Amino acid sequence: MSEDVTARHQDAPVTARPAGFRRDLTSVALRALRQIPREPEAIVPALVIPLFFFVVNVGALGDVATLTGVEDFKAFQIPVAIIFAVTGVSRASALVTDITGGYFDRLLVTPVHRTALLLGLMVADLALVVALSVPVLVLGFVLGVQFVTGVAGVLVFLLLAGLWGLAFTGFPYAIALRTGNPAAVNSSFLLFFPFAFLTTTFLPLEAMTGWLATIAELNPVTYLLAALRSLITDGWDVTALWQGVAAILVVGTLSFVLAFRALQGRTARS
Repeated sequence: MSEDVTARHQDAPVTARPAGFRRDLTSVALRALRQIPREPEAIVPALVIPLFFFVVNVGALGDVATLTGVEDFKAFQIPVAIIFAVTGVSRASALVTDITGGYFDRLLVTPVHRTALLLGLMVADLALVVALSVPVLVLGFVLGVQFVTGVAGVLVFLLLAGLWGLAFTGFPYAIALRTGNPAAVNSSFLLFFPFAFLTTTFLPLEAMTGWLATIAELNPVTYLLAALRSLITDGWDVTALWQGVAAILVVGTLSFVLAFRALQGRTARS
């Protein structure tokens, strides 16, 4: 009898025990966070370029902006710099490396939760984009920008910026999972350009006319910038804040649907 039991145990396949969704999510996120300091070439431009344009725009357009009704152009431009710093920053390039190197396929033969493979990267992205927002805010404080909403407003500002950065990450992840092509992922930031410049980047919405005003009214970034600016200069504007949150939800829903469908397609092929 004991010999039959032993034989059955020997014939049974050896498989890994599922660790659970939370542990899988934590493992993927921690691995992604540990990789970030090893890839400064992917992070430094995301910080330097927004700071550069912030300084240039404030220096070149500060006096002109008063003609359009903007009293504090530094405060007006801080949200723009933040959006440029956090948009498109993701671990999608690292995901492509895992796909082309075969590591992603090896993960798929383990009992890891498939959604954790993507959500873990997004958790790391959220931490990263919030961290990128801090130096931009510090520069604003040095130049005299003050939040009328106080410390609570600063925290809400960082939260909104982080959620926007997270909402946009679905697009590069969808491209990475669909194509497995590094060049395609690197060019995903181009998707943001219509959002970035057909909005209230340099002028308030009231100063725009014609087709540009129409497009800006349909652009979700317009409402995100309004929400961020309200925290600095206007106070707790509930309308501006909920419209900013709604803009994040619209973009995030679209990008996440594309990303998780791409993940489903990638795992099904594997």
